[in-house]
Amino acid sequence: MSDAGEFVDAALQLEATWQRALTDEARIGSDLQFYGASVGAVRGTIRAVALRYPGLGHDEIAALASELWSVPVYERRLGAVVLLQTHVRLLDNSDLTRLEGFLREARSPALADPLIVDVIVPLFEALDGASRARANVAVQRWSLASNPWLRQAARHLVRLA
Repeated sequence: MSDAGEFVDAALQLEATWQRALTDEARIGSDLQFYGASVGAVRGTIRAVALRYPGLGHDEIAALASELWSVPVYERRLGAVVLLQTHVRLLDNSDLTRLEGFLREARSPALADPLIVDVIVPLFEALDGASRARANVAVQRWSLASNPWLRQAARHLVRLA
């Protein structure tokens, strides 16, 4: 695990309570694991990453998001979403495959919805020319997918095409 990934994981576990973990699990109703850290703690931890590890570029952000997402813990995955929301301007059409994988594994609208609305839609809006054309191919594929969150993302993006 990277230093930044270890930092995020440790901070989220330190901010956790078992009561919140049980409440979030009941509310979100997913088969993910829950540390029990608040949304505010997740957001604060991701802000701290920017201060602790300045100058993270596209590749580092993408790698950290993938690292956080790789473990099926709600707060880690929410941290990946917040990280991508914060750095959406660095993303390009090459990130759509990664984001597609995240949607396939979201397991909850609490993760899929902000990923679609706050990451995928703004990324798509910023694309033009050949990048937009390649993204449109992915959107077409998503519209026919069995995964409900891919279809939802496609519905959002078709309006922008």
